[in-house]
Amino acid sequence: MISASTPRRGVSAAITTVLAITLGAGVLSSPAGAAPLPAAVTAEAGTQTAPVAFPDSGYLLGGGKTGFLTYAYVDGGYRYQWTRFADGAVTTLDASAADSTGTDVIMTGKGRSPDRSLVLQLRDMAPGGGTVTMDLRPLNATYVRAVSKDTILAKVTKADGSVGLSLVTSAGGTLTQRPVEGLAAGAAEHLGSTPALDGSVLLSYSLREGTSWPRELAVVDLATAKVVTVHRPASSATQGAFSATHLAWADWGKVYSRNRATGAETVTSFRLTEEESMVVGLLDSWQLYGTWTSLEGNGTGNTSTHVPFTAKSLTSGRTVTLLEYVSGSVVPGPDNTAYVRGGSVEHGDGLYRISLGANGTPVAEAVAVTGKPVALQYLGAQIPQPFDMSSPVPLKWKLSRENVNVDLRITHRATGKAFSKTLNLHSESAGSEYYYGGGVFGITWPKIAAESQMGRDAAAGTYDWSFTAHPQNGVGPDLEVSGSFTAAKSVSSPHDLDWDGVPDLLARDTAGVLWQLDSRYDDAKKTLVGNYSPVKIGPGWGTYDRIETIGGVGGGAADFVARDKSGVLWLYDVTGNGYAAKIAARKQIGGGWNTYTQLTGGADLTGDGHPDLVGVDKAGALWLYKGTGKVTAPFAARKKIGTGGWGIYNQITATGDIGGAAAGDLIARDKDGVLWLYLGKGDGTFVARKQIGGGWGAYTDTVGIGDANHDGRPDLLAYGPNKTAYFYPGTGDYRKPFGTRAATPLLTGLPTYNHVS
Repeated sequence: MISASTPRRGVSAAITTVLAITLGAGVLSSPAGAAPLPAAVTAEAGTQTAPVAFPDSGYLLGGGKTGFLTYAYVDGGYRYQWTRFADGAVTTLDASAADSTGTDVIMTGKGRSPDRSLVLQLRDMAPGGGTVTMDLRPLNATYVRAVSKDTILAKVTKADGSVGLSLVTSAGGTLTQRPVEGLAAGAAEHLGSTPALDGSVLLSYSLREGTSWPRELAVVDLATAKVVTVHRPASSATQGAFSATHLAWADWGKVYSRNRATGAETVTSFRLTEEESMVVGLLDSWQLYGTWTSLEGNGTGNTSTHVPFTAKSLTSGRTVTLLEYVSGSVVPGPDNTAYVRGGSVEHGDGLYRISLGANGTPVAEAVAVTGKPVALQYLGAQIPQPFDMSSPVPLKWKLSRENVNVDLRITHRATGKAFSKTLNLHSESAGSEYYYGGGVFGITWPKIAAESQMGRDAAAGTYDWSFTAHPQNGVGPDLEVSGSFTAAKSVSSPHDLDWDGVPDLLARDTAGVLWQLDSRYDDAKKTLVGNYSPVKIGPGWGTYDRIETIGGVGGGAADFVARDKSGVLWLYDVTGNGYAAKIAARKQIGGGWNTYTQLTGGADLTGDGHPDLVGVDKAGALWLYKGTGKVTAPFAARKKIGTGGWGIYNQITATGDIGGAAAGDLIARDKDGVLWLYLGKGDGTFVARKQIGGGWGAYTDTVGIGDANHDGRPDLLAYGPNKTAYFYPGTGDYRKPFGTRAATPLLTGLPTYNHVS
């Protein structure tokens, strides 16, 4: 009944071969990712109350009354799978080749492709359905298309070497064949076939005539095994489609139809690039067509000509838009239906059943979904707060997909100076300098400065941003988003050693080796995960009894200090370039630091923009070392800011402004595991403590890592025995400064760490 044109797109040779032979059509996109759990449906076979799951990596091969056939990436390789509509149950087929009949009967074989499967099965996947096995070797035959539960079309090589087409039927295990009469000589050597419709199939083949290979379409009546009509299109038609009243085919940017009774032809033309092609099908007297595209597009950054998946009446000329897009073939279904992989704004990406509604007009129904939205989704900004205009860290935003062009505008609120640029996003070939993968795009301030006076004369303060994202393939509506951020110059990064905009950890293992662990925030898991493999800084760090990340002493990438066992404190000046951290040779700050039982740093407690260091001495007094902003002399003379009482704590942590007050805060843990918050006043002192929780004795290290999830509030990481680690998002509310913890795998691998900062 229905098939499709061959898309001019590149995928792997193996997949191309399998699908070209299986479908007689083109290939579909193969995005990565997992499908959501199926929705609740009734258990009755063939009865469906909600869409089930469609594999995100799945190629649609066919659909029946009770389920559908896909070729999907499963457990490290592609597998054929049958999914039931009733409950979403999936059967993975033990076969290297498969084909659909447009019903619940499918063909499976062990060959590299269907036509190389000399022993095959016709399997009825409906509940209680049986299996028919055919061994084609005694007939010297190869598979073309299954047309019923016990019959196939097959090419048969005769004794004289010529090739003909036969209907091969299994009856009680015995194979019989009926040659198809009326087929042109040589046609069987370059043959494709649609599934059966109302007792007929449509053959498509090429004939050699001198140096040319014209295409023909032939309708075969299966009851009589005879060709009943032949049509030679004026164009180089690809695999066609047919109904009781019409033929249809495509030739690149054109779709054709022919009235089978009158011979009248119509053609609809579209302006397409060489990367594009048309999908075509038929449903009674409705022609189905659209440009072949995936939700993600072709990844090149080019804007495509987009024709939504459309039904056109071949009697009245009326058109109806069915879907935003279609990916790959239109495949037949039972009871005058068809299936397509495509998407709508309302139901998202997935499998749709096309049928005639009550008024005879085609409608599209979502029957299996991937969970991916068709409309562009804004998934948040990734902008450090405050944003350092002198850093290589980009301003970043995240979208649900990459194939968009973004009209970006950034305006300084106080002066009205603005920067505008269109960012064309894509990942293939050299890619886009503005695209960072995973739907994230952005731009650095040096790039803004190079292209606008606003960037060169940039002032600190509030900036408003807005953008309009236009899908490059025309799929889905434009997306408009706006927001703001605060910018400054030479901002200290609390825990970002390589200055790439995400926090890092320093972790020492039991052998004394120090490691740098780069993290990133996973929006889906709501926690920190590893961004890259741990970077080995070097051995010999067991000589220190304390290592503390203290923020960027002179602004920029975070630095750290280390105290040796004789009480000397050393500064390690770190330079980050957005990709890697360069650690300078250590510089001695001074001796006598073994008077302190606790040290912590990285937060600005005095409100001057420089990170400070605090320590608790053996007498329980709290001392402030105010940051100077100078690497040569990083701290001013110490000042006592707490007299006695601090000795009750076995851990203190500088967190930044987690309570929403004037400046950086401290948290302190007592011997009973109770955690206390000290809100900073902005002058190096604190308000009265406030209890914020118990049970913190389970952790060996708590780390104020800065704003890891880019929501403008600093966060916390806690590490404990058995390599357990948890991420605590900051709330900005002193009454409950941390949200629900989430386990993080950042520190769970080998080796085991005995100190984390």
